[in-house]
Amino acid sequence: MQTGDVKAAGLYLRDYEQTYSDAGLAQSKLWPVGTLCITIAANIAETSILGVEACFPDSVIGFVADESKADTRFIKYLFDAVLKKRFRSFTQGAAQDNLSQAKLLSIRFPVPERATQTKIANALSAYDDLIENNRRRIGLLEEAARVLYREWFVHFRFPGHEHVGIVDGTPEGWERRKIVELADVFRGKSYRSAELVDSGGQPFVNLKCIDRYGGFRVSGLKRFRGEHKNHHVTVPGDIVIAVTDMTRNAMIVAQAARVPLTVGYDAIYSMDLIKAVPKGGVEAEWFYGMLRYSRFSTVVREYATGATVLHLKPKHVEVWEAVVPTARYRRVFSERFGAILQQVDNLELQNASCESARDLLLPRLMNGDLSV
Repeated sequence: MQTGDVKAAGLYLRDYEQTYSDAGLAQSKLWPVGTLCITIAANIAETSILGVEACFPDSVIGFVADESKADTRFIKYLFDAVLKKRFRSFTQGAAQDNLSQAKLLSIRFPVPERATQTKIANALSAYDDLIENNRRRIGLLEEAARVLYREWFVHFRFPGHEHVGIVDGTPEGWERRKIVELADVFRGKSYRSAELVDSGGQPFVNLKCIDRYGGFRVSGLKRFRGEHKNHHVTVPGDIVIAVTDMTRNAMIVAQAARVPLTVGYDAIYSMDLIKAVPKGGVEAEWFYGMLRYSRFSTVVREYATGATVLHLKPKHVEVWEAVVPTARYRRVFSERFGAILQQVDNLELQNASCESARDLLLPRLMNGDLSV
């Protein structure tokens, strides 16, 4: 588990980007399910509870609660209430912000009895449980879209396919066209670290917003305050593609994501991304499905170069050839996929509301302003 995994997780951490080799695992501690993870570097003061056995680097500290005295969920929420607002007061004087086990152990908390901890944790985890359930539903919806796209446009088992001939490996009437013929491509904003702010400014869509193997990760959003051009603005429904990657197995470069409603209408996107705007007559839903579920990312990412950081030139995106179905099939697919995307947006908005309600309730319960 990495700090980014902890940040992206909800109450429980079950998904991860990297794995240990057998040699690495032999030299690392395997932490049990139920361990509270707290990040002390990079993404500082993020917390989550392990839902699977895992190892993690020294940028993450693990705590195993004495369940006779403490509810692990309560301790997580207690750290959330204190550290996320005040962690810089524990890191002053350092060359860069960081926490440590010694600093964490030096903090003293007023803690209620075990039964009250569980009541508080139950009240807060109800929101996180709904958020996690919605995430599972989103995953099922996206899988349904993937299966539909591949059935129709990869395996060519679209409605009526029995009556359509195949010419040069493509259904009759379909054609191959380059991305540059289907969409206009724009490079994102080149920015300085000083332009990234903790609060205020505009939402900043960046590399961390691209989920592994595609899709949008809201937890990766940052805030930006600075000058920008009109083409650096992105709105809900826009399609962005990663052209930089720092993951171990190139899981992000050439992956596409659709900007969700939760981001809002005044976001800026970074130079690590390009924005692809479908041209007139090209259905945005079909175009996005093609980028996500065809061989686009698998083929194009091979053009990325670099030792530790991969860079992909936009021209390699633009010249990739897509199999373009007839307008009829693009339209029908877009209607079905569009309905799925609308459901996903609604679930993401519901999750954002749950997070806001939970975060408003959290300090009041921890301070004793509300009784349970």
